[in-house]
Amino acid sequence: MAVVPSRLAPLLGPGSPLVELGARLVDAGHECYLVGGSVRDALADRQLTDLDLATDARPEAIEAIVSGWADALWLQGKRFGTIGARKGGLDFEITTYRAEVYVPESRKPEVSFGDDIVTDLSRRDFTVNSMALHLPDLELVDPYDGIGDLVGRRLRTPLSPEIAFADDPLRMLRAARFAATLGFEPTAEVVEAMRAMSSRLQIVSVERIRDELSKMLLADDPSAGLWLVVRTGLADELLPELAAMELEQDPIHRHKDVLEHTIAVVAKTRVELLVRLAALLHDVGKPKTRGYAPNGVTFHHHEVVGARMARERLTALRYPNEVIEAVTRLVELHLRFHTYRMGWTDSAVRRYVRDAGDLLDELNHLTRCDCTTRNKRKADALGRRMDELEARIEELRGLEELSRLRPALDGREVMDLLGVGPGPVVGRALKFLLDLRLDEGLTDPDEAKRRLLEWAGSNVR
Repeated sequence: MAVVPSRLAPLLGPGSPLVELGARLVDAGHECYLVGGSVRDALADRQLTDLDLATDARPEAIEAIVSGWADALWLQGKRFGTIGARKGGLDFEITTYRAEVYVPESRKPEVSFGDDIVTDLSRRDFTVNSMALHLPDLELVDPYDGIGDLVGRRLRTPLSPEIAFADDPLRMLRAARFAATLGFEPTAEVVEAMRAMSSRLQIVSVERIRDELSKMLLADDPSAGLWLVVRTGLADELLPELAAMELEQDPIHRHKDVLEHTIAVVAKTRVELLVRLAALLHDVGKPKTRGYAPNGVTFHHHEVVGARMARERLTALRYPNEVIEAVTRLVELHLRFHTYRMGWTDSAVRRYVRDAGDLLDELNHLTRCDCTTRNKRKADALGRRMDELEARIEELRGLEELSRLRPALDGREVMDLLGVGPGPVVGRALKFLLDLRLDEGLTDPDEAKRRLLEWAGSNVR
């Protein structure tokens, strides 16, 4: 029996679903190996996030073996050789040995099934994912020195990178994700192939690209992956606005490189997809709005332009509508804090809270992270101003319901008071009442009616 990695030990006890599944495949006359990221993470003493098995059994045989045993079954990948199963709270992907290649200009792989583990491992993305543990004896199969690359933190392909990336062009983006999440450095050959083949990413489905980008952004520090995406030209295929932010330095009107600043902001934000996407796109409008003034470079209204661009890009990447709306709003509001340089009046606080809505915490967090200056005095000053704003918000929350910033009267009450039916007048009246609430705070309903009648005398004909 081979030495059992500590991360695997709890999964190999009596009654373990992993042991049971392996035994079912072996008892049916098939080979069974734990493969891919499961082996990599077990050997690196990392938390296991998936359990992938490879076997010579064909998909129909796999389905028959796990049917009735598994608590749940997924057959969406059956035509590509993969059966998904859940047992005892563990999720498995069981895949027939295979060699897959993409037909030129096709988004779907043509799959030919194989009969040996070494050939199967040769068609995987990187050597650190081309190791296998034989079940039940846990003997390691490592024909491409994945352990050496794991120890050396190298990202290398089992066959030539040109073959690996032709099989599945998404692997180029996955290389950037592994650089970010695992701290692996691609070899020069891998980087060169990424640069030469970056346009092949066009044949990959938008959904797969989106999911890979999201995984990269959820690394503790995505910087290495983002820089690799830009340097290899992959950004031109999935996020062309990113590379555009690497503005040419102007020796006269000095300014910070927008791309460098953007990646620094992403790295500072907490590991949460909404704020990471907002950080990635918050200055995306700067290249289109760059201008020059006597005191330096200007980017007037870049937040407005950027919000529109963020919406277009996230829509193209097919993010869910709620993500698109939230990120667009954060990009649009990310400069709002800086418009209040003379202190925070009650009215200003209310409007800031109203505009941020449910995204108030995310907006404040993004605003803090947007400060990447090395000038400690400036950074400390911004931090103090942000502290003051948050303190003012809490102070007002203690006096009035900031979460319910709405007019003192509803539409029906407005119509009854003014003697009008539904129409533009009601909308204008409600806006007047909302402005009254924002400017003056809580208003007694009787006072609100009196003020509305005064307003109507001058504004309703």
